[in-house]
Amino acid sequence: MSLTILLLIMSVGFSFVAWGIVVAWYVWPQLRGRSRAEAMRPLLVLHSFRFVGLSFLVPGVASPDLPLAWAGPAAYGDLIAAILALVALVGLRSRLGTPLVWVFNVWGAADLLYAFYQANRMALEPGLLGAGYFIVTVFVPLLLITHGLLFRLLLSRDIVAAAGVPRSNRNVGG
Repeated sequence: MSLTILLLIMSVGFSFVAWGIVVAWYVWPQLRGRSRAEAMRPLLVLHSFRFVGLSFLVPGVASPDLPLAWAGPAAYGDLIAAILALVALVGLRSRLGTPLVWVFNVWGAADLLYAFYQANRMALEPGLLGAGYFIVTVFVPLLLITHGLLFRLLLSRDIVAAAGVPRSNRNVGG
């Protein structure tokens, strides 16, 4: 294993630990007492920034030698995830909210995992990412952790519904 691959793995690992602490100590305690829809909103807003993945296609940000077979799916997969996050965010106001969050969350998580899989399969050299290295090492671990939170919320009972509040007095979409 090359030193650059080892540094990438260490960077991603430390990022998972650091973001895991932030989410466990500060984010989850703020979300867990909210209705499902209210808890999902900030997580979906975070994912609306996934358009940043388009930078893998920008000369000068990423190396011109970064394989388009990796950069294209990573960039456009992130763009689709950002659009789906915004659609799901708006959809939380309707009965389509939860299904839209499922669509976004499955797509978004699969997109990130596929990018890691493809990078490994292609033996992608981390230096080819250029400034995009920081997307992979800082942003992606947070995104994967928040996908996990969204799955947890999607699979849990909505506290508003569980409390027996009449449907007419609740926010729709949770």
